Amino acid sequence: MNVQTTIKAVAETISTGSIPGSRKVYQAGELFPDIRVPFREVAVHPSANEPPVTVYDPSGPYSDPTVTIDIEKGLERTREAFVVARGDVEVVAQPRAVKPEDNGFAQGKHLAPQFPAVGRTIYRGKPGALITQYEYANAGKITAEMEYVAIRENLRREQDRPCVRDGDDFGASIPDFVTPEFVRQEVARGRAIIPANINHGELEPMAIGRNFLVKINANIGNSAVLSTVADEVDKLVWATRWGADTVMDLST
Repeated sequence: MNVQTTIKAVAETISTGSIPGSRKVYQAGELFPDIRVPFREVAVHPSANEPPVTVYDPSGPYSDPTVTIDIEKGLERTREAFVVARGDVEVVAQPRAVKPEDNGFAQGKHLAPQFPAVGRTIYRGKPGALITQYEYANAGKITAEMEYVAIRENLRREQDRPCVRDGDDFGASIPDFVTPEFVRQEVARGRAIIPANINHGELEPMAIGRNFLVKINANIGNSAVLSTVADEVDKLVWATRWGADTVMDLST
């Protein structure tokens, strides 16, 4: 069932907890053992005498019952360590201040409270450094994000397990088992992208491309007359619980 976590600062609730009929599980990497790729295990009836079914899970930490959600602190930046470890970014000593246009020139009661975690570290590439996944791929470098994507695409399918294909590939070139090197090659060829801004340390990497699983983008927007920070976060949470990989706020 869904657990309602109270956020005192805004007197609202955010939907958290396991998705009914399933449990959250993680798989570690081999090249990068510290990565934890999320999946959902869906239980089948005992009479089937079969193991749980593993499914793709973009719901983030909100569906992990072991994680405490506090929208005033933001999500844990689990990817930040990999960005820093590559040694090609530096800290921005004086990030620019928030401007009125950043908040749509909202004023008074329409202005959302300032995010308390304003002291987060902001990074930029060192002079001359190439810091995008595309540039890493072209340089022949496999990143933690690429292994993360490979594990996610395989849905915990073992490399030596037979792959049964019963549909039309429509010209796609999807291997039976996705490797980090395959991900790198697809990105380098320009046939796939991994959206992974260096300052989005909380994101869970995924790939968008012809030879990868279909990804879903959800568009949400706030109300002009009634909307709180918690309302908008809850919209985002439900979008990801129902399968959205990316979420865009199209509010004016």
